Amino acid sequence: MSLLTRNRGAILLLMLNIFLVFTGIGLVIPIMPAYMNELQISGGTVGLLVAAFSLTQFLFSPVAGRLSDSWGRKKIIVAGMIIFALSELLFGVANTPFFLFTARFLGGIGAALIMPAVMAYTADTTSTEERGKGMGYINAAITTGFIIGPGIGGFIAEFGIRVPFYGAAAAGMIAAIITLFVLPESSPSVQREKSTTTATTTATTTKKQGFFTQLMQSYREPYFFSLIIVFVMAFGLANYETVFGLFVDHKFSFTPKDIAFIITFGSIAGAVVQVTVFGWILDQFGEKKVISICLLLAALFILLTLFVNSYWMIIVVTFIVFLSIDILRPAISTQMSKMAEDQQGFVAGLNSAYTSLGNIAGPIVAGYLFDLDINFPYVSAFLVLGLCFFLSLKAGKSSRNTRLMKS
Repeated sequence: MSLLTRNRGAILLLMLNIFLVFTGIGLVIPIMPAYMNELQISGGTVGLLVAAFSLTQFLFSPVAGRLSDSWGRKKIIVAGMIIFALSELLFGVANTPFFLFTARFLGGIGAALIMPAVMAYTADTTSTEERGKGMGYINAAITTGFIIGPGIGGFIAEFGIRVPFYGAAAAGMIAAIITLFVLPESSPSVQREKSTTTATTTATTTKKQGFFTQLMQSYREPYFFSLIIVFVMAFGLANYETVFGLFVDHKFSFTPKDIAFIITFGSIAGAVVQVTVFGWILDQFGEKKVISICLLLAALFILLTLFVNSYWMIIVVTFIVFLSIDILRPAISTQMSKMAEDQQGFVAGLNSAYTSLGNIAGPIVAGYLFDLDINFPYVSAFLVLGLCFFLSLKAGKSSRNTRLMKS
């Protein structure tokens, strides 16, 4: 019996946890206009609220990764889910911007704890050959939660704009309790003690450097280019999604129902691919080739969005964009996991940190460009992803040349 099959229940529980977190992140999107009116806050404040979550996640992710190496994945996951539940509850009861910001900061901390620990747990409980499939499952949950969160939030908000947050808080706390009593630790105590010694040594070294020094020096690591693609992917996806509703509303007069259908269709299709054929795709083509192809497809079809003019063509183009990114995300995670060796939690933390940087910069840039011209955000995303595609080809040639020289 394979490791992945043996740990199927644990992977499913991890998927539930990460799905709830990313659904909670997306809940706020359709509800913020009502919050703006009720609390009389400006659009600038809303932008800062979005940035606050990703900024906090960015600052805490590497620390959380090291903690999962030394303390164990399960403890960090449970702690993250509890903090996430509290953040959702606080956002639901908040009646001033101060409490909204506090809730978003807590949410960022919770996500920072959960994401690297879940990725590292998946790496612990799968073999090298099964790693792609395991990461595909986790990223399917991330993608589904992040993209359908706004739709769920908009539907439940019919019962009151604060009800979605109460529901997310209750679901998060229930998941934390189930995880505490059901999820086994990802490695036996003897192995944990050994990895704790290694992680402690790593942590001591990185403490001497400091987090920002370590981040600036990450270009020396073999997985640095993967981190760059993580940033670009997060930037491009946030750029694309931030203005998608505004873009199709201004250009095609799409209704919220139209927008919800397009996003949900793309999300479900991407999730199906991740949990069914993603592992086979990586086995057949390899991570580097899959990453390059997905970057090219995403860039071209984001640009094509500017030229289509019918409802069904928008659905087709958007589907391919989401599908490309849905395959790209776990391909990068798998590639980095294979390079990480005994630093799974630490590297997963850096992965989360670069994702947060993209999620901070993407919406800010997209909003500014959209105010200048509704087409500019997609032109920007095309140029960035296109550049990254050519860099991936160069990186692939360098890697092959290095292997030839060694042989």
